[in-house]
Amino acid sequence: MSRFYAHDNQHVPLAIQGYLASNAHRPLAMLEGEQSIKVVIRTDWDKSKVAILSGGGAGHEPAHVGFVGQGMLTAAIAGDVFSSPSVEAILQAIVATTGKSGCFLIVKSYTGDRLNFGLAAEKARAMGYQVDMIIVGDDIALPDVANPRGIAGTLFVHKLAGHLSEQGKSLEEVATITKAAAQGIHSIGLALSSCALPYDETGELKYAPEIGMGIHGEPGFEKVDIANAKQAVTMMLNKLAPYTGDPDKRFALLINNLGSATELELQIITQQVLASPLQKQLDIVFEPGAYMTSLNMYGISLSLIALDDTVREALLSDVAPTAWPAPGVCGDVARVPMHNLTTHTSYLSEENSTVEQLIVHVCQELVAQESYLNNLDEKVGDGDTGTTFSSAAKAILAKLDNEGLPLNTPEKLFQCIGQELSTVMGGSSGVLLSIFFTAAASANSSGHSLSSSLLKGIAKVQQYGGAKLNDRTMLDAAIPALEVYSETGNLEQAAHAALLGAEATAHMTKARAGRSSYLREDSLKGNVDPGAMAIAKVFHVIWRCTQDQK
Repeated sequence: MSRFYAHDNQHVPLAIQGYLASNAHRPLAMLEGEQSIKVVIRTDWDKSKVAILSGGGAGHEPAHVGFVGQGMLTAAIAGDVFSSPSVEAILQAIVATTGKSGCFLIVKSYTGDRLNFGLAAEKARAMGYQVDMIIVGDDIALPDVANPRGIAGTLFVHKLAGHLSEQGKSLEEVATITKAAAQGIHSIGLALSSCALPYDETGELKYAPEIGMGIHGEPGFEKVDIANAKQAVTMMLNKLAPYTGDPDKRFALLINNLGSATELELQIITQQVLASPLQKQLDIVFEPGAYMTSLNMYGISLSLIALDDTVREALLSDVAPTAWPAPGVCGDVARVPMHNLTTHTSYLSEENSTVEQLIVHVCQELVAQESYLNNLDEKVGDGDTGTTFSSAAKAILAKLDNEGLPLNTPEKLFQCIGQELSTVMGGSSGVLLSIFFTAAASANSSGHSLSSSLLKGIAKVQQYGGAKLNDRTMLDAAIPALEVYSETGNLEQAAHAALLGAEATAHMTKARAGRSSYLREDSLKGNVDPGAMAIAKVFHVIWRCTQDQK
């Protein structure tokens, strides 16, 4: 099993039932009848108002069912995954919710939706119902296409039409205002992968960045080469630029998760957008999240709607559906100055080219080994050991370049490095190494030799960290290396001992400390502990560097 789908392919009905069962306190219900009819309606609906209906294929959750409720949709009609709902299902929804004021159908511009909603509207009219319909085509990926697709910008239409209906506007007013506002909605999607459909047994995502993504797993308009979030945002904003050229225009922005983007990534995307020139034209920024998804597609979309007083009021009005995001206001990041803690000591820079080169080579090696160590950590941890050590090394190099280090005084140097690591190095590794250097500095100031001071430091690491030799941690490389160095003074032998200790962790199937302690034996067997290998790399560089300096 690669994903949590139903054994009998009843994915959509079960998902709707799950949503309704967990929201039983809300005035929502599912139409009962044929299994193919998948309609959710408001049970508190006042039929004297214009009913607002929308829908489409499933796989876009929380759309569309998640937006049924006061202030938004009166009913949502779901088809199977990425398949339009049937004409009969749409007609049943119209009949169940529509009174004398009529109903307004919100349809995304896909052929199946256009045809099925269109035919249902005609049948309803023949039955005596007042029906109007908007076809939303907010996707700007192909500006010259006759019928652009409807994507996440459709949610703006849900909100606007729902608000107008709650105000008691007539069907003509709802349709006229909404259709005019829809002309000012523009969206663009970008994804790093396609999505995996329920019948795809592997569930594997195919990674190939593309811009101009729809919401049905179809290929994007153009394959692109991007290296980071900034490049992705810049590319998307360039696509939106023709629609935001008037500096007097004001907009609301919706940042939509197409499925698999993490919250961390969404907030980075948000920061990049708000750091762009577009920020000056944004009056409303909705909280980023998954609103109109494409199953597990790894991507995002940006949707803009031009604001006037009516649209602004509608977007800021309260609604019952919790799937609708909270609106926010753009502004500068508030900052509060930190306290100048007395425990943070400043050290005067001292010159020592030998020690400086040693530090530089060690740090450069840790930066160079980032990917290798991350790959090791992916097998037994969270895949960030290389990044943790690399970030710390870069910080030490920056400290050396910008302020200098007390290179002639081991006690001060250890204290300074320990202080720096406690600030810049994340995770338990940063704290443990800070303890190591701080304790070694204290021992050295008390008259202990360099090797003895280092052993005192590693003893404190064991005391506070709770790990010992053969517990499958970085100590399995550090302890034998420091013991050999203390006994012989030979750095080559110390480096060899560190490497042997690190390699031995691959045969340790029980970890007694660190994140690996939560893993099964088969996950550990044959995999070297990344922290231990990082320490081994450090000792190897120290030995080679001293050889080069002879």
